[in-house]
Amino acid sequence: MNPVVLAILIGIAVAIIVSLVVYAIVIRPMYLLAQRHQADAEASERRLRQEADIKAEHILLEAKEESLNIRSRAEEEAKERAVSLTKLENRLILKEESLEDRRAKLTEREDSLRVEAKALAESESDLELRRREIEAELQRVSSLDKAEAREIYLKSVEREFREVAVRRAKEAENLAVQEIERKAKKTILDVIQRNVVDYVTEATLAVVDLPGEDMKGRIIGRDGRNIRAFEQVAGVDLIVDETPEAVLISSFDPVRRETARLALMNLMLDGRIHPGRIEELHEKAHSEVERIITEAGERAADRANVHSLSPRIIETMGRLRFRTSYAQNVLDHSVEVSRLASGIAAELGLNVEIAKRAGFLHDIGKALGPEWEGPHAITGMEFLRLLDEREPILHAVGAHHHEIEPVTPEAILVIIADTISAARPGARRENLENYIQRLATLESLANSFPGVERSYAVQAGREIRLIVKPQEVDDLGAAKLANEVARRIELELQYPGQIKVTVIRETRSQQIAK
Repeated sequence: MNPVVLAILIGIAVAIIVSLVVYAIVIRPMYLLAQRHQADAEASERRLRQEADIKAEHILLEAKEESLNIRSRAEEEAKERAVSLTKLENRLILKEESLEDRRAKLTEREDSLRVEAKALAESESDLELRRREIEAELQRVSSLDKAEAREIYLKSVEREFREVAVRRAKEAENLAVQEIERKAKKTILDVIQRNVVDYVTEATLAVVDLPGEDMKGRIIGRDGRNIRAFEQVAGVDLIVDETPEAVLISSFDPVRRETARLALMNLMLDGRIHPGRIEELHEKAHSEVERIITEAGERAADRANVHSLSPRIIETMGRLRFRTSYAQNVLDHSVEVSRLASGIAAELGLNVEIAKRAGFLHDIGKALGPEWEGPHAITGMEFLRLLDEREPILHAVGAHHHEIEPVTPEAILVIIADTISAARPGARRENLENYIQRLATLESLANSFPGVERSYAVQAGREIRLIVKPQEVDDLGAAKLANEVARRIELELQYPGQIKVTVIRETRSQQIAK
């Protein structure tokens, strides 16, 4: 074989062998290493992509949750604003209706005065005509004949015997009145014995027991921020003194005081005391008190056996659960008045349903807000008129303190039952010294006016009656004196409710028969 060809073949074989060796030692390991790196990179990419997807889903869920929370808060705020606007709208409607009723009454009063003025003018004209006729008759009788004189004598005898008959009738009337009073006392005692009620006096303070002295510090909070927040939200005074393991809640509004008491107890049970939690638990306590008010109104209506009351009347009556009059619970007082009035009505054969319903509702005006101006009897009557109560019920409610004249037997029964319930031993209480001082001051002020002979404070100081000297004070002066005394009382005295000023002027003519 040619050496050149052989060398070429050997070179080729060596090249192939070297190539195989290089491929096996260098290229293949590098290729495998590159494949592993690529596989690791792909796995890392897949892992990063999965982590990115998970993070994106988590962020999306958080965004959705935050969006739901924002939407929920917005809906709650919208609901609260809607409720507030509804309440304000209802209050404005009631105010407009009240103003419209007053305007109608004023118009009716003006028409009545105009008619009375016209009637007075006609009466004056008739009196003048009658005077002229009498003068003409006196001129005519100056020349009477025998028959005419006899007629005049018979008329005088008739008048004399008529006076005797009137005296006999008066004596019979006095005997009848005595018998009626005896029977009335017996009836009232029988009714009272069937309606015995226990009385519990209430004050303007509520005591909340604490689990320990350290709770006082938590209630006060850092720099007093918790107690300030509580007092601002609840509208009460929180008294934290040296009394061991107790705090006092002070407020003249019993509904507000009860709401604050429940909120404070819930705060102690919850353990988290801070301004935000105070507002939240006070709102829950307010809802709980509203529920208690409604249940109290329903139970009272059942106890009084009064049915078919509207929900608004039930809720308003329930607010009397937290009202007191001289420490007497007004809701219990209303139930008792209803029972007493119905019992007396049954004994006398009067309308039991009207007496019972009017007795139960007679003090509903005490539960109305400050937008209702005037005596509680009148405001209660107007409130019930808006709710379509019957006229006999309205009259009895409005007349139970004589702001209007009672003209029905049931209205008088409500007055009697109200007086009996308030006059029971232990039903009401007041500081005797303050009570006597108030009456004495009222009478002293009345006696300081010239022409006043003596004065009497009656109806627990709700009325002052002045007896004047008729020779010093005429009818016009009596009206002027009543106005001056009323203005002086408003300027100088402090008193609850209203005080009626009555000036009494009488002239007596006396003769002695011998």
